[in-house]
Amino acid sequence: MIKSAHILVVDDEEIMRDSCYQILTEMGHHVVCVENGHDALNQIKKEIFDVIILDLKMPGLSGMDVLRQMITSDPDAIVIVITGYATVDSAVQAMKTGAFDFLPKPFNPGEFRIIVQRALEKRALVLENLYLKGEIEISLEDAMIGQSQSIKKIKGLIQKAGPTDSTVLITGESGTGKEIVARSIHAESSRKDNPFVTVDCGSLVENLFESELFGHVKGAFTGATKTQYGRFELANTGTIFFDEVGNITTQIQAKLLRAVQEREINRIGSAQTVQVNVRIIAATNMDLASAVAEGNFREDLFYRLGVIPIDLPPLRARKKDIPLLVDFFINKYNKKRKKKIQGISKDALETLLQYDWPGNIRELENTIERAVVLSDQDVIQSDDLWCFHLTVQKRKFPESFEMKSLEELEKEHIKNTLAHFNGQKMKTANALGVDRKTLWTKLKKYGFDD
Repeated sequence: MIKSAHILVVDDEEIMRDSCYQILTEMGHHVVCVENGHDALNQIKKEIFDVIILDLKMPGLSGMDVLRQMITSDPDAIVIVITGYATVDSAVQAMKTGAFDFLPKPFNPGEFRIIVQRALEKRALVLENLYLKGEIEISLEDAMIGQSQSIKKIKGLIQKAGPTDSTVLITGESGTGKEIVARSIHAESSRKDNPFVTVDCGSLVENLFESELFGHVKGAFTGATKTQYGRFELANTGTIFFDEVGNITTQIQAKLLRAVQEREINRIGSAQTVQVNVRIIAATNMDLASAVAEGNFREDLFYRLGVIPIDLPPLRARKKDIPLLVDFFINKYNKKRKKKIQGISKDALETLLQYDWPGNIRELENTIERAVVLSDQDVIQSDDLWCFHLTVQKRKFPESFEMKSLEELEKEHIKNTLAHFNGQKMKTANALGVDRKTLWTKLKKYGFDD
C-alpha cells in the first residue's frame, strides 16, 4: 500500500473538509481540499492524486458530473464517493460510473480509514500493473526472440496455456527467462488487466512467509498491529507467481497445497475462510522430481503445480538464437545508453557462439550491454567483449586435452571468477549474469562458501 499518498478532498461543507483533512494527515498523507467541482477538475489537471474523496451533492457542478469527467480523463482514477443523501440508486449509479466505493454520511473515522486504506491498496496495484505492462512489452521480446525449434515450442505452449486457468510449472536454469514466460502466460490470459503478484520464495524470511502469503489479522502475533492482506488476496482476480518454489519448507508446502487445491486461505489468527480467485504459476531451477524422491518436496503439491509443465532450454542448447538476441540487445542498449553501435563483427560473434553461457540470456544481455557501453567503434569487436569469462580461443585441442564435465567446468569457472573479484560475491554474481541466491547455492554446492 502507498504509505504517503496524495489525496484530493472535494466537499462544499467546510466541517467535512476539515474532518477528512485531519484524519488523512494523521494517517501520514498529503491532502488538498477544494469546495466545488470546478476547482476539483482544475486541480486534477495540475496534480496527480492517488485517491479522490468526492461529495456527490454540491451546488453548481454535481459530484456525479465531476465523477464522469474524472473517469473519462483517467479511467484508473480511484474515487471514493461520499454523500449525506445516500440511496441505493445513487450508490449503484456511482459505482457503475467508475467510483471505487460509496460511503454515506455521517461516517466514523475508523470506517473512513478502512475505505481509504483499501483504496490505496487498489491504487498500488494499478500503478504496479501500469509499470508491468510496459515491462512486459519489452521483456516478452527478450524471452521470445529466436527461430530455434525449442523456442518455437515454448511460444506454442504459452499460446495454449495462456487462455486457460490451469496451473503452470516452469522449470529451467537461472537466467533462462522463467518469470518472463510467466508474465507472457498472464498477458495471454483473460486476467491480463488484473494483478500479477510475484512471491520470491528464495528471499522471504521463513517466520514471515506464511503471513506474506495469507495475511494476518490484528493481534495475531507480536507486532501485528493491524490486519494485513497477503499475496493471495492482493492477487485476487489475477495471477500469483511463485518464483523458486522449490525453496519453501515442507510446513509451508502443506498450507500452500490447500490454497492451490481449494483456492481458499485463512489469514493468520482468523478461522474465517477467504475465497481467492487466482491463477497459479510456479517456477524453479531445481529438479523437483528428485526433491520429491528425497522427501524434500511434497508429491501431491508437485503434481498440483505441474498441470502444465514448461521446461525452458538453456541458451547453450539454442545457440542458433544467439545472433538474433545479440542484435536485439544492441538495439535495446543503443537506445538506453544513447549509443550508435551498428552491429557485431564476425570474430566477436564467433566468440559468443563458442561460449556455453552458464548464466543464459541474462548473462548474454549483461555482456552485450557492457560491450555497447565500452565500444569506441561502430561495430562491436572481440576486444570489446573484454571479460575474463569470455576468453574463448579458436584452437584445436591437443591430443593430451583433458575432457571435463560441465559441472567441473562450471566449478572452475566460478572459482576463477570469484578469485578475479577477490571474493566479492555481488560482483561475481553480476559478472556471471546470475542472481545472488543462485550464486550462493552454487558456492555451497562446490564448497566455496567458507
